[in-house]
Amino acid sequence: MVGNKILGFVKDNIVLVVASILAFVSCFIVPPDGQYASYIHVNTIMQLVCLMIVVCGFQRIGAFQIIGSRLLHYVHTESGLVVTLVCLTFFSAMFITNDVALVTFVPFALAVLVMAKMERTVVLVVTLMTIGANTGSMLTPIGNAHNLYFKAISGFGTLRFLSIMGPYSLLSAILLFAIIIVAFRGQRTQADFESLDARSIEQSTLAPFTEKERPNEIRIGGYGIGGNNVWRAVVYAVLFLVCALTVSGFVPLWVMVALVFVGFVLCDRRVFLKVDWALPLTFIMFFVFIGNMRRVPAFSSLAASVVGAHPLAVSIVSSQLISNVPTSILLSGFCRLWKPLIIGTNIGGLGTIIASMASLVSYQQVARRYPDRKGHYLLVYSLVNVAFVAVLFGLSLIIG
Repeated sequence: MVGNKILGFVKDNIVLVVASILAFVSCFIVPPDGQYASYIHVNTIMQLVCLMIVVCGFQRIGAFQIIGSRLLHYVHTESGLVVTLVCLTFFSAMFITNDVALVTFVPFALAVLVMAKMERTVVLVVTLMTIGANTGSMLTPIGNAHNLYFKAISGFGTLRFLSIMGPYSLLSAILLFAIIIVAFRGQRTQADFESLDARSIEQSTLAPFTEKERPNEIRIGGYGIGGNNVWRAVVYAVLFLVCALTVSGFVPLWVMVALVFVGFVLCDRRVFLKVDWALPLTFIMFFVFIGNMRRVPAFSSLAASVVGAHPLAVSIVSSQLISNVPTSILLSGFCRLWKPLIIGTNIGGLGTIIASMASLVSYQQVARRYPDRKGHYLLVYSLVNVAFVAVLFGLSLIIG
């Protein structure tokens, strides 16, 4: 039993486990000393944690599913339905990160596609939603954890960051829309979303099995933004604004931390147990590893020469193998060419299924619901993603 739990933990947190092993081994190469404290980028960690807490709070009151359900009232065609689902991940990922967008809206989409009798399109729709999340999140500093990190260490302002990634997100949106129009055309849906009770979708997403225990998200005072949760939604919106202003440099870090901590102690203490603490811990482990390896002259000079020569290409290729978050932290330790690193790690989030760990969320949802389509999903996902990587890389060569 204990062995199964350990294997389960390793499987669910493989990046954290690898980062921890690397950090541990590096401590024998460079024994712990006073410089270790300087390795950790505290601003990035605290901004990341506070954003994660606030977004988790929104999740637990069903705010995002409510928005998605209401948008469906205006949908009458298959192409319109798919555009709506892809837009939900594309635009929400800019603010709540790509993994949260996929955790929220992929199960939601699977339920909606069943209602619309469009299960035949699940593989393509989820693939496009995943690409939408990854290309939408690349636009903003708060869309990806590694973007938050790059903004902090590069010193780029928010507008500067938007100007760098704007062309890539825009081109991706155009490509997604074109694919949907060609693949789905104008056939009417077989579901009447206009008269649909929104809460039936939300509850079927979070608690589809009535014989099982209802999750905390439904228990905390009536699921959805209504009744007891209106005041929570208002508080969370204010806290999210504080986090965004802190990332942009308008609010001191300590003010954000204090307000978020006090706000959730009063509103929903269980959030602190529900946040995925593995992500900030992974950052810390990589900070320790890179901090130590930068103090090894031979390794540092070799890495700097390789990354410095082709930062954009190296970051894209590395992301395909170890995903873009570890790539960002690793390469930033040996190269200060921030623009190509930012572009490369964001484009690199497309491609293989592990290029962005958020993409595994979509795969797991499809594999759980449709185990016979796992191979088909991997094939379609890989082909479409490789095409997007090629097009976006070509754009990077054109605009420089």
